[in-house]
Amino acid sequence: MDWTEVCIRVATAHTDEAAAIANMVVPYGIYIEDYSDLEQGAREIAHIDLIDEELLAKARDTALIHLYISPEENPAEAVAFLRERLSACGIPSEVDSNTVCEEDWANNWKKYFKPLNVGEKLLICPSWETVEDAAGRAVLSIDPGMAFGTGGHDTTRLVLETLEQYITPGCEFLDIGCGSGILSIAACLLGAGTALGIDIDALAVKTAIENGQLNGLTPPRYDIRLGDLARDVSGKYPVIAANIVADAIIALSPAVPALLAEDGVYIVSGIIDTREQDVLAALDACGFAVAERHEHGGWLCMVCRTK
Repeated sequence: MDWTEVCIRVATAHTDEAAAIANMVVPYGIYIEDYSDLEQGAREIAHIDLIDEELLAKARDTALIHLYISPEENPAEAVAFLRERLSACGIPSEVDSNTVCEEDWANNWKKYFKPLNVGEKLLICPSWETVEDAAGRAVLSIDPGMAFGTGGHDTTRLVLETLEQYITPGCEFLDIGCGSGILSIAACLLGAGTALGIDIDALAVKTAIENGQLNGLTPPRYDIRLGDLARDVSGKYPVIAANIVADAIIALSPAVPALLAEDGVYIVSGIIDTREQDVLAALDACGFAVAERHEHGGWLCMVCRTK
């Protein structure tokens, strides 16, 4: 099946806002080429001083945002929406599109996914890379395939950093909309006794199971299910996370109080700042109060407790 690759070129000052608009079209399958802080990133993340000449030749004042759209999602309409929305927001841009085969879509972005330190305890490593020295961090190997969750997106990184504070040895963890399984795997690496991930996407479930195996995790400690939150999950969990999108959080949150242990935390992320009030109203209606609020790049992660 042929997909449409859309490439948005913007000034680096507009990268975050343009990426948020791109996520309105597809909340998955985007990657960003932004070399504005290449030297700093090479020192702080990759711990190297020598940089490939091809990378050094990249433009530093512009960023490229790539997204992929399947034929049934009307690529022409999506491109028109992007151009209109970027223009309405006053973001100068160039939007180009071309056709790629599904295999290219699935593999093109891999060259941009490199080992990444997250928080104080984790190192996210793509399955096709190796890390010689993790500097005491737990290495989380992952191949997201077509499921959301590499750790590089602000929403996922915010949740991973938050989990470091709330996962306690032996605790039970519930991951709503598990995607690639990255949060459930991280919870286990951080010391959780069990992690249950649930998703309505069969492909995500398959990917999450495979990623668990990459990290030596299998049932019953690491359990991934295809199903509905309210119907297919039972028990009480001291830590529940939902790194999805605002509308899904609003729709699923009413089922969460029955699954949350006393004094437990419900961590929600994937919320663009313009939807904050909508989500807050829904959380309040479900009996939750926000105990912590974290923000990066226009995306929010909130830690909630029952009132």
